[in-house]
Amino acid sequence: MNPKILQGVALAVLSITALFFLIRGQMEIAVLFMTVLFVMTNSFRYRQMKAQGMDREAKWMFGMAVIFAILFFVVLATILL
Repeated sequence: MNPKILQGVALAVLSITALFFLIRGQMEIAVLFMTVLFVMTNSFRYRQMKAQGMDREAKWMFGMAVIFAILFFVVLATILL
């Protein structure tokens, strides 16, 4: 299957899941899914920018993906504790 289609489906599923928990009022879980969504979108942008030769922008997107990955674990820890 086309990787771009898989990426689009994954982003759509994460967005719908985050929206579902947001509507239900479970903000912690909605934020958890939003951070995963940001990690995925920034990593996809990183790969796209790296392939286009935009190294400085790609480095910035990689940094943002790492920051949101760390925040994912922070949010997960606050939910579990």
